[in-house]
Amino acid sequence: MKKLLFAGLLLLGFSSALAQATITFWVRDSDQGFVEPLVKAYNAKGGTQVKLTVIPAGQFVTKFATAVAGGSAPDVVAIDLIYVPSFAAADQMTDLTDLAKALPYAKTLSPSHVRLAIYEGKQYAVPFSAEGSVLIYNKDLFKKAGLDPNKPPKNFAELEDYAKKITALGGDIKGYYFSGACAGCNAFTFLPLIWASGGDVLSADGKSATVNTPAVKDALALYRRMWQAGLIPAGAKADTGTNFLTAFTTGRIGMAGSGAFSIGTLKRDYPKVDFGIAPLPGKNGGSSSFAGGDSIGIPKGSKNVQAAWEFIKWCLEEDVQVQQFAKNGSIPVRSDLAENEYSKLDPRFVVPAKAMATGKTPYSVKYNELFNDANGPWLAMIQEAVFGRGVDEAVAKAQESFTKILNSK
Repeated sequence: MKKLLFAGLLLLGFSSALAQATITFWVRDSDQGFVEPLVKAYNAKGGTQVKLTVIPAGQFVTKFATAVAGGSAPDVVAIDLIYVPSFAAADQMTDLTDLAKALPYAKTLSPSHVRLAIYEGKQYAVPFSAEGSVLIYNKDLFKKAGLDPNKPPKNFAELEDYAKKITALGGDIKGYYFSGACAGCNAFTFLPLIWASGGDVLSADGKSATVNTPAVKDALALYRRMWQAGLIPAGAKADTGTNFLTAFTTGRIGMAGSGAFSIGTLKRDYPKVDFGIAPLPGKNGGSSSFAGGDSIGIPKGSKNVQAAWEFIKWCLEEDVQVQQFAKNGSIPVRSDLAENEYSKLDPRFVVPAKAMATGKTPYSVKYNELFNDANGPWLAMIQEAVFGRGVDEAVAKAQESFTKILNSK
């Protein structure tokens, strides 16, 4: 009897210890605003606790790789979805294939997140947060320029024409804005113009460059024409991303590529700016969006895989997606929750949410070298094509540089 009692106490103690386990969770500082209340809500449930560590975005990749190599990886990590292929290829993530497929809502998860989470047939992460690129436009300037504020441009010709009419208002008002010296910004807002026109800069498997194509040239030519016609502020050329959204908040920019995050920011901090949200158009119509955001997974070496997966599943539950994400202006990563009680309060949130279902993200283990590097071929191409010697020369050089990087070991 005493042995049975002792065994029961041991089991009770083990269960209690498991319930009070602590798992470690690393995120970038850019996610801090919505992750801190998320973790607070999870910890308030009792049971397993989550210890959050916020790391500067610029240091995240290096710190994570070092931690995994040194056997001190966190139990859960939220990473920019573009880096998942690289981490998976480096054997730094736990295979979640069976767990992910077993989720009852698996087919509703953001397809671009899922695509980038798969490496050599295995899935290493699931969607965590979503961000989609969109066109934001100033409705007041549309009205003053004689444009219908409820009819944003649906192709390149309209976008260029609208930019001309808005710029014609005079003063320092300009029709369009983009951060001309920001590599990542232009991956986010310029690539969709190419995709919507039926083109791409990489093959489907991410191993070959497809830069030297008509769709890429057409999109670059659009920007070059607008720049040369004075439809874009002079300061755009040197903007490294500092004014990515700020320029639009002045009320003197007609249109700009941006992200879903801008909806909440503009509503909260710039209530006097009457703005609309629209998909980024293609040359002859259609639309596309850069499906950005974070994926969440379990690093290799985690000592609490089961508890880590329970936390990840909780983040994807309907109530959490709606009350923790949508309520605070974020896009749910489940398409079945794109339209919810909060998006219905402002239909502008529905545009990027729906775009996530058809949005794209470049798949490449060389993404950082190609698209994010300030000295890389992507930004060099845009600057040469728009501000420099022209489109054809810029595209030819970019094709060569992309190919060299993709073929490097």
